[in-house]
Amino acid sequence: MEKTNITLRTDENNIGSVQIADDVVAMIASLAAAEVDGVSTIVGDITNEVMSKVGMKKLTKGVRVDLMDNLVTIDLSIVLGYGYAIPETSRLVQEKVKNSVETMTGLTVEDVNIRVAAVNMEKGK
Repeated sequence: MEKTNITLRTDENNIGSVQIADDVVAMIASLAAAEVDGVSTIVGDITNEVMSKVGMKKLTKGVRVDLMDNLVTIDLSIVLGYGYAIPETSRLVQEKVKNSVETMTGLTVEDVNIRVAAVNMEKGK
């Protein structure tokens, strides 16, 4: 499991470092994307009741994270609900993922690349 180091600072005093695994960043990105109206699922995403039985690892499928020098690039594969505008929904996903990852980790998100893998044709999804 890949890790990146984040150095926490208070004024000029270095107080230590925190290591964040790539899977943690991927999980944050996946959960943030799933909160956007119009996103039906993340490719490889599973439901909460199944998640508790098979583990959290499956939640990060469909998400790729590249970390280098506290800079993050995130690639997401999503399924959109029918009737949602792809450009607008993708922009909202990018903003939500970027804000969530930066707020929760302190990393700088350079890119959030969206791949629309499918459109869910069921009503209400």
